[in-house]
Amino acid sequence: MKVAVLAPVAWRTPPRHYGPWEQIASNIAEGLIKLGIEVTLFATGDSITAGRLESVCTTGYEEDRSQDAKVLECLHISNLMEKAGEFDIIHNNFDFLPLTYSGLIKTPVITTIHGFSSHRIIPVYKKYNPIGHYVSISNADRSPELSYLATVYNGLDTRDFDFFEKPGDYLLYFGRIHPDKGTAEAISIAKKSKRKLLIAGIIQDENYYREKIEPFLSDEVEYIGHAGPAKRKALLGNAAALLHPISFNEPFGMSVAEAMLCGTPVIAFNKGAMPELIKDAQTGFLVNTVDEAVEAVSRLSEINRIDCYNWANSQFSCDKMVGDYLNLYQKILGIKQTPKSQSWRLA
Repeated sequence: MKVAVLAPVAWRTPPRHYGPWEQIASNIAEGLIKLGIEVTLFATGDSITAGRLESVCTTGYEEDRSQDAKVLECLHISNLMEKAGEFDIIHNNFDFLPLTYSGLIKTPVITTIHGFSSHRIIPVYKKYNPIGHYVSISNADRSPELSYLATVYNGLDTRDFDFFEKPGDYLLYFGRIHPDKGTAEAISIAKKSKRKLLIAGIIQDENYYREKIEPFLSDEVEYIGHAGPAKRKALLGNAAALLHPISFNEPFGMSVAEAMLCGTPVIAFNKGAMPELIKDAQTGFLVNTVDEAVEAVSRLSEINRIDCYNWANSQFSCDKMVGDYLNLYQKILGIKQTPKSQSWRLA
């Protein structure tokens, strides 16, 4: 089986720090390769893969702002589509634009919908409903106007995380500095709980940071910048809890799964996919207000950290995700695995 995995070209695949779509595209590609599948990754030229790499640019447009994002995206997508005949299936992790080519090629396209930037893009998805093979990343993030093949939860390489049995006393905010992600609410929760708060993540909204975050920084509320893979594990694992007071219906929430893989419970506002990621009062707490979150902080001793790890490991591993996708490829193509081998054939 020959698979083309299409990643975005905003950041490197896998990303150096931020880039959740790029990270999942990488996890899919590398996981398939380990199963003996022939994979070509379409991504930036500095991307890292054990498979074949195809690129139209050296770096992503977020890392080299001299490039025009739309021009780069068009060149990137067309590069794959002009070579579509070389592959048995295309796995699109690049939103709705590649769908506009899908009716012009014979190779089937499976699209992971990593969330809707706006309801205004749904007409494109609706147009290609009959051939789209859509996959949602949570049951919560589905449009009633679309048909779905399945839900496949994002999967993480569990070897990148360690279980921390005895954490420190600080609370952690880990994510974009943006009103949607609730950085200011996390500060309020920590202050009312009389706990130290560490804030890690890229500043996506400069005005929000200057007005709502920076004035409250102190010895007890510390912004430590973005945290790459090496720093992430220690930050998450040593936290008493991850605070995730989102103000939008988040499609998934990578940091939530990452925290639990370290044994760290998550206190999250009960929106979007949070009820699917968090087992309330077992791997964290689902709350609706800052005050409810403060109460949850006082109940952290009720959580058994190994339960957090076991739950996340069973639901959000790269191996599970890749296996689920491979089953979907088989369903689309009518492919069966030859027993006791890694060879594949058409049914």
